[in-house]
Amino acid sequence: MNLRALTKGDAAVAGAAVLLFIASFLPYWTVDCKGKYCGDTSTNAWDSVLFPVLPSVFLLGILAAALILVQRFQGQAAANRQILGLRLDQWGIAFSVAALWAALWSLGGGLEGIDHGIGAWLAVIALIVLAGAAAGGQLIPVLKTPLVTDRPAAPAAFQPGGYPAPGQPGQPGPQGHYGYPAPGQSGGYGYPVAGQPGQPGAQAPGQPQDVAAQQAAAAQAAEAEAARQAAAQQSAQPQPAPAADFAPFWFAVPAPRQLAPKDGPAGAPVGELVPGTWYLAVEQRGTALVAQLQDGTQGVLADTSGIQRG
Repeated sequence: MNLRALTKGDAAVAGAAVLLFIASFLPYWTVDCKGKYCGDTSTNAWDSVLFPVLPSVFLLGILAAALILVQRFQGQAAANRQILGLRLDQWGIAFSVAALWAALWSLGGGLEGIDHGIGAWLAVIALIVLAGAAAGGQLIPVLKTPLVTDRPAAPAAFQPGGYPAPGQPGQPGPQGHYGYPAPGQSGGYGYPVAGQPGQPGAQAPGQPQDVAAQQAAAAQAAEAEAARQAAAQQSAQPQPAPAADFAPFWFAVPAPRQLAPKDGPAGAPVGELVPGTWYLAVEQRGTALVAQLQDGTQGVLADTSGIQRG
């Protein structure tokens, strides 16, 4: 069940169904009768004397809303699931129009001294909203917008190297970055300052270095050289140049779309973008965008048609 897949049109369908259910308990007919021999002067749709108003107007309308919402909750899993050639939401649209047609016909006729009560008029209003939201839910842009959005806070600006820019949350104090010495100091976090003997981690002048430390330094140098060569090979491959005037922005997709790898668009997808969630576009490559997921994964979105900017 994906609550983020619900739209404002689905909310209108649910609200109309609740209003229709309430209207079924309100007076549907009122009798103009005065005197001590007059009994109950009103009756609602649940009274058997009004059959078949209850199943053809009220229950059919509520069933239509239930079918539409069930289809939305199932999402893409029920996109191709059909009953007698129609999806559940298509059956719901047909039932809502049929219920509205029956409600309009029930307002006609009548006898002298018998008038339609608030329940009848409220049912017609609820069915107009229900049929309109059901039929126009995928056509009117306002009704297609997500009901619940998940827009994260704007990311903090970062300097090259991954450290927060001045004035941003998480910036270290004036004595330097966390874990690194301040200007003019040779020691870092957990290491002594140069010239202070006897500190933990200090090495006396002339003491031979540990063999394990030499091996670790050699391994780090080999990894750095391999990373440099890989970066050189990657830079040699032709890639679309990012837009010069591009600025990161939030966006949402109208339908689920796959996210291709940044370095190899032909590779396996690295993630999926779903409606109702905001994603950050960090780069533009021609008509494609480089999007970032909530876990920090970045990939190329080739199909940018119909996206909604935040």
